[in-house]
Amino acid sequence: MGLSEPDTDALPRTTLHGQTAYRLVNGKYPPIAIFDDVADQTDFDSLFAVQALTNARLQNDIGELNRVPPDQRPWGIPGCNYALGPFVHVNPEGSRFSAGHYGVFYCADRMATAIAETRYHQQRYFQQVDGLKYDRIVMRGLKVHFTATLIDITPASNHPHWHAPHDYTAAQQLGQQLGQQLRDQQHREQHNGIHYESVRSAGSHCYALLTPQFITSITPSAHYEYIWDGEKIAHTLTIRRLS
Repeated sequence: MGLSEPDTDALPRTTLHGQTAYRLVNGKYPPIAIFDDVADQTDFDSLFAVQALTNARLQNDIGELNRVPPDQRPWGIPGCNYALGPFVHVNPEGSRFSAGHYGVFYCADRMATAIAETRYHQQRYFQQVDGLKYDRIVMRGLKVHFTATLIDITPASNHPHWHAPHDYTAAQQLGQQLGQQLRDQQHREQHNGIHYESVRSAGSHCYALLTPQFITSITPSAHYEYIWDGEKIAHTLTIRRLS
């Protein structure tokens, strides 16, 4: 029997003004420069037309920009490429609040929380690679600022089905429903994402933004290296701080 659709109108909302948060992305993927070189949609269209003449990989680099409505693209902010990234390059394997059909911008209240979350998922990936005795991955740390109204499903004890450590079925249903509502301007004014508790770092909080529209800046903060010893990620090292 399928899950019943949650009554999102009955859920509390939290408005966060100038919220600071932290995110980690795989360091092997370079920033999408064209997203940071424009101030509005007209600039993007013009620059894309020029660069496409000489860059055969440009379309692949920018991903599926059509997934983000034009009025939700935060052109001109610092780190626009990082804001758009998870929405134009959607992870087909899904995540807590997405079954893989749309993007979600995840960030956390502290860098330590972001590390705990990404270590868990990276470790699961390494565990599925047969015979992998040693590996290392560099993660780029990002400092995020946003102002948004979020559906508040904290504390986790009140909503255990949305905070299940391994089964994301209920959480993905919630994310899909909220994402569909965001297509309506009235709903977009009521909520822009989800405020929830981290299940990898007790007592910490995370944010799932369902649109990049309300992100105001993203700046690189540091790089971290995860070391896989054949059984687990045994070490996390800070390898470079950025000015």
